[in-house]
Amino acid sequence: MTGSERREEIISQIQNSTTAVSGKKLAAAYDVSRQVIVQDIALIRAMGYDIISTNKGYILNAPKSISKIFKVRHTDEQLEEELCAVVDNGGCIENVMINHKVYGHMEANLQINSRRKIKEFMEEIRSGKSSPLKNITSGYHYHKVSADSRETLEMVEKELKRKGFLIQTEYGEKEDGINVSRL
Repeated sequence: MTGSERREEIISQIQNSTTAVSGKKLAAAYDVSRQVIVQDIALIRAMGYDIISTNKGYILNAPKSISKIFKVRHTDEQLEEELCAVVDNGGCIENVMINHKVYGHMEANLQINSRRKIKEFMEEIRSGKSSPLKNITSGYHYHKVSADSRETLEMVEKELKRKGFLIQTEYGEKEDGINVSRL
């Protein structure tokens, strides 16, 4: 079991528990030290989960936000439509990423969560100051999208798929060097 798989199971176990889950119990369940569990909890918190440590173990406040990386492809003319598909369904486009065969991994922070921000972004692109990053990889790119719930991310995914923008990847697949994870 990989560390990321273990962390997903830890999240699920804490979410589904009606009582606090002790670090000792988690360590025994995954045959790792309690220190590994402490590190896992820190990584889970960094993913946006509000894990609270109590004297009886770990409990989970509802996550502030969760995220997923989507691999997509579209034309320049469809750029605004793609962004709207995400924000109209409750998502925030955190970034855009590509993995160029020569230049390597490139990423730009976007933080687009509203139609107003889409308009501002599109004005910048249309002004000719620059072109979309996706253009140097034949339109293929990734977006890290955050949302308030798994259901919201599923709605975003469904809409991207319906519009024909989503490129399907397998769970855990290291697609172009970018680890694509499931919800």
